[in-house]
Amino acid sequence: MSVRTARSGAIAWLAAAALAAAAALAAPPPQNNGKTTYRWVDDQGVVHYGDQIPPQYAGRDREILNPQGVPVQHVDGQKSPDQLAAEARDRAAEIKQKQHDSFLVTTYTSVKDIEALRDARLEQLHTQRAAAQQYIESLKSRLGALQTRALGFRPYNSAAAARRMPDDLAEDLVHTANEMRTQTTALASSNDIETQLRAQFQADIERYRELHTLHSDN
Repeated sequence: MSVRTARSGAIAWLAAAALAAAAALAAPPPQNNGKTTYRWVDDQGVVHYGDQIPPQYAGRDREILNPQGVPVQHVDGQKSPDQLAAEARDRAAEIKQKQHDSFLVTTYTSVKDIEALRDARLEQLHTQRAAAQQYIESLKSRLGALQTRALGFRPYNSAAAARRMPDDLAEDLVHTANEMRTQTTALASSNDIETQLRAQFQADIERYRELHTLHSDN
Protein backbone atom coordinates (compact mmCIF):
# COMPACT_ATOMS: atom_id res chain seq x y z
CA MET A 1 0.00 0.00 0.00
CA SER A 2 1.40 3.42 -0.92
CA VAL A 3 1.74 6.32 1.51
CA ARG A 4 -0.81 8.30 -0.49
CA THR A 5 -3.34 5.45 -0.34
CA ALA A 6 -2.84 5.02 3.41
CA ARG A 7 -3.24 8.78 3.99
CA SER A 8 -6.45 8.86 1.94
CA GLY A 9 -7.84 5.94 3.89
CA ALA A 10 -7.01 7.63 7.19
CA ILE A 11 -8.69 10.87 6.10
CA ALA A 12 -11.80 8.99 4.98
CA TRP A 13 -11.93 7.14 8.30
CA LEU A 14 -11.57 10.36 10.29
CA ALA A 15 -14.32 12.01 8.23
CA ALA A 16 -16.65 9.07 8.78
CA ALA A 17 -15.92 9.10 12.50
CA ALA A 18 -16.60 12.82 12.70
CA LEU A 19 -19.92 12.46 10.88
CA ALA A 20 -20.94 9.60 13.16
CA ALA A 21 -20.07 11.62 16.25
CA ALA A 22 -22.04 14.65 14.99
CA ALA A 23 -25.02 12.47 14.21
CA ALA A 24 -24.86 10.97 17.68
CA LEU A 25 -24.79 14.40 19.27
CA ALA A 26 -27.61 15.78 17.09
CA ALA A 27 -29.95 12.84 17.43
CA PRO A 28 -32.28 12.96 20.46
CA PRO A 29 -32.40 9.98 22.76
CA PRO A 30 -35.04 7.42 21.85
CA GLN A 31 -38.42 7.63 23.52
CA ASN A 32 -38.96 5.24 26.41
CA ASN A 33 -41.63 2.62 25.93
CA GLY A 34 -44.98 3.90 27.07
CA LYS A 35 -43.60 7.31 28.04
CA THR A 36 -43.58 10.68 26.31
CA THR A 37 -40.27 12.25 25.39
CA TYR A 38 -39.97 16.01 25.74
CA ARG A 39 -37.40 18.46 24.43
CA TRP A 40 -36.84 21.78 26.22
CA VAL A 41 -34.18 24.47 26.57
CA ASP A 42 -32.63 25.59 29.85
CA ASP A 43 -31.52 29.06 30.94
CA GLN A 44 -28.17 28.64 29.19
CA GLY A 45 -29.78 27.68 25.90
CA VAL A 46 -28.85 24.01 26.21
CA VAL A 47 -31.34 21.54 24.74
CA HIS A 48 -32.51 18.73 27.02
CA TYR A 49 -34.56 15.57 26.48
CA GLY A 50 -36.48 13.46 28.94
CA ASP A 51 -39.81 11.97 29.93
CA GLN A 52 -40.26 14.54 32.70
CA ILE A 53 -39.86 18.32 32.73
CA PRO A 54 -37.89 19.63 35.74
CA PRO A 55 -40.04 21.89 37.95
CA GLN A 56 -37.97 24.98 37.19
CA TYR A 57 -38.75 24.54 33.46
CA ALA A 58 -42.38 23.53 33.80
CA GLY A 59 -43.50 26.92 32.53
CA ARG A 60 -41.26 26.88 29.43
CA ASP A 61 -42.18 26.02 25.87
CA ARG A 62 -41.46 22.38 25.00
CA GLU A 63 -41.85 19.88 22.20
CA ILE A 64 -43.19 16.34 22.24
CA LEU A 65 -41.20 13.87 20.15
CA ASN A 66 -42.30 10.67 18.44
CA PRO A 67 -40.30 7.42 18.83
CA GLN A 68 -38.06 8.54 15.97
CA GLY A 69 -37.15 11.75 17.79
CA VAL A 70 -39.17 13.96 15.44
CA PRO A 71 -41.20 16.81 17.04
CA VAL A 72 -44.91 16.12 16.67
CA GLN A 73 -46.38 18.75 18.98
CA HIS A 74 -45.37 22.10 20.42
CA VAL A 75 -46.62 22.95 23.90
CA ASP A 76 -46.60 26.61 24.90
CA GLY A 77 -45.27 27.36 28.34
CA GLN A 78 -47.10 29.30 31.00
CA LYS A 79 -47.01 33.05 30.40
CA SER A 80 -46.41 35.69 33.04
CA PRO A 81 -49.17 38.22 33.88
CA ASP A 82 -47.21 40.89 31.99
CA GLN A 83 -47.00 38.68 28.89
CA LEU A 84 -50.70 37.89 29.05
CA ALA A 85 -51.54 41.58 29.46
CA ALA A 86 -49.31 42.49 26.50
CA GLU A 87 -50.97 39.86 24.32
CA ALA A 88 -54.41 41.15 25.36
CA ARG A 89 -53.39 44.69 24.41
CA ASP A 90 -52.07 43.47 21.05
CA ARG A 91 -55.32 41.61 20.33
CA ALA A 92 -57.39 44.65 21.28
CA ALA A 93 -55.26 46.90 19.07
CA GLU A 94 -55.57 44.46 16.17
CA ILE A 95 -59.36 44.31 16.53
CA LYS A 96 -59.55 48.11 16.72
CA GLN A 97 -57.40 48.44 13.61
CA LYS A 98 -59.57 46.00 11.66
CA GLN A 99 -62.70 47.87 12.70
CA HIS A 100 -61.19 51.17 11.63
CA ASP A 101 -60.04 49.70 8.32
CA SER A 102 -63.57 48.49 7.68
CA PHE A 103 -64.88 51.96 8.52
CA LEU A 104 -62.47 53.58 6.05
CA VAL A 105 -63.27 51.36 3.07
CA THR A 106 -67.04 51.40 3.64
CA THR A 107 -67.41 55.11 4.44
CA TYR A 108 -65.21 56.85 1.88
CA THR A 109 -65.16 56.45 -1.89
CA SER A 110 -61.94 58.41 -2.42
CA VAL A 111 -59.23 60.39 -0.64
CA LYS A 112 -61.12 63.57 -1.54
CA ASP A 113 -63.97 62.42 0.71
CA ILE A 114 -61.59 62.19 3.67
CA GLU A 115 -60.06 65.58 2.85
CA ALA A 116 -63.52 67.17 2.60
CA LEU A 117 -64.50 65.86 6.03
CA ARG A 118 -61.16 67.02 7.45
CA ASP A 119 -61.67 70.54 6.10
CA ALA A 120 -65.23 70.63 7.48
CA ARG A 121 -64.01 69.58 10.93
CA LEU A 122 -61.23 72.17 10.85
CA GLU A 123 -63.66 74.90 9.83
CA GLN A 124 -65.95 73.90 12.69
CA LEU A 125 -63.02 74.04 15.09
CA HIS A 126 -62.01 77.48 13.81
CA THR A 127 -65.57 78.75 14.27
CA GLN A 128 -65.65 77.43 17.83
CA ARG A 129 -62.29 79.05 18.52
CA ALA A 130 -63.51 82.42 17.23
CA ALA A 131 -66.64 82.19 19.38
CA ALA A 132 -64.54 81.27 22.43
CA GLN A 133 -62.25 84.24 21.79
CA GLN A 134 -65.23 86.60 21.64
CA TYR A 135 -66.60 85.12 24.85
CA ILE A 136 -63.25 85.62 26.59
CA GLU A 137 -63.17 89.23 25.45
CA SER A 138 -66.63 89.79 26.92
CA LEU A 139 -65.49 88.19 30.16
CA LYS A 140 -62.48 90.50 30.25
CA SER A 141 -64.73 93.51 29.85
CA ARG A 142 -67.10 92.28 32.54
CA LEU A 143 -64.23 91.50 34.90
CA GLY A 144 -62.77 94.97 34.34
CA ALA A 145 -66.10 96.61 35.15
CA LEU A 146 -66.49 94.50 38.29
CA GLN A 147 -62.97 95.33 39.43
CA THR A 148 -63.63 99.04 38.89
CA ARG A 149 -66.81 98.75 40.94
CA ALA A 150 -64.97 96.81 43.65
CA LEU A 151 -62.51 99.69 44.12
CA GLY A 152 -65.24 101.59 45.95
CA PHE A 153 -65.43 99.00 48.67
CA ARG A 154 -63.18 97.50 51.27
CA PRO A 155 -60.57 96.02 51.19
CA TYR A 156 -59.67 97.90 47.96
CA ASN A 157 -60.84 101.26 49.34
CA SER A 158 -59.08 102.25 52.55
CA ALA A 159 -61.28 105.26 53.24
CA ALA A 160 -62.87 105.27 56.64
CA ALA A 161 -66.32 105.69 55.13
CA ALA A 162 -65.86 102.80 52.66
CA ARG A 163 -68.29 99.95 53.07
CA ARG A 164 -67.63 96.22 52.95
CA MET A 165 -67.90 94.71 49.47
CA PRO A 166 -71.36 93.27 48.85
CA ASP A 167 -71.50 89.48 48.74
CA ASP A 168 -73.05 89.40 45.26
CA LEU A 169 -70.24 91.57 43.88
CA ALA A 170 -67.57 89.38 45.46
CA GLU A 171 -69.23 86.24 44.10
CA ASP A 172 -69.54 87.76 40.65
CA LEU A 173 -65.87 88.72 40.67
CA VAL A 174 -64.76 85.19 41.62
CA HIS A 175 -67.12 83.53 39.14
CA THR A 176 -66.09 85.78 36.23
CA ALA A 177 -62.38 85.36 36.95
CA ASN A 178 -62.71 81.56 37.16
CA GLU A 179 -64.78 81.41 33.97
CA MET A 180 -62.25 83.50 32.07
CA ARG A 181 -59.42 81.28 33.28
CA THR A 182 -61.32 78.13 32.21
CA GLN A 183 -62.14 79.50 28.77
CA THR A 184 -58.59 80.75 28.22
CA THR A 185 -57.21 77.30 29.04
CA ALA A 186 -59.71 75.65 26.68
CA LEU A 187 -58.80 78.07 23.90
CA ALA A 188 -55.10 77.32 24.35
CA SER A 189 -55.77 73.56 24.16
CA SER A 190 -57.64 73.99 20.87
CA ASN A 191 -54.28 74.28 19.12
CA ASP A 192 -53.40 70.79 20.33
CA ILE A 193 -56.82 69.55 19.23
CA GLU A 194 -56.24 70.91 15.73
CA THR A 195 -52.81 69.27 15.55
CA GLN A 196 -54.27 65.93 16.61
CA LEU A 197 -57.15 66.30 14.15
CA ARG A 198 -54.82 66.94 11.24
CA ALA A 199 -52.60 64.01 12.24
CA GLN A 200 -55.56 61.63 12.53
CA PHE A 201 -56.95 62.54 9.13
CA GLN A 202 -53.50 62.27 7.54
CA ALA A 203 -53.11 58.80 9.05
CA ASP A 204 -56.55 57.86 7.69
CA ILE A 205 -55.59 59.08 4.21
CA GLU A 206 -52.37 57.07 4.21
CA ARG A 207 -54.12 53.95 5.53
CA TYR A 208 -56.93 54.33 2.98
CA ARG A 209 -54.39 54.47 0.16
CA GLU A 210 -52.58 51.45 1.61
CA LEU A 211 -55.78 49.42 1.83
CA HIS A 212 -56.73 50.24 -1.75
CA THR A 213 -53.22 49.34 -2.92
CA LEU A 214 -53.50 45.97 -1.18
CA HIS A 215 -56.93 45.44 -2.73
CA SER A 216 -55.61 46.29 -6.18
CA ASP A 217 -52.65 43.92 -5.79
CA ASN A 218 -55.02 41.09 -4.86
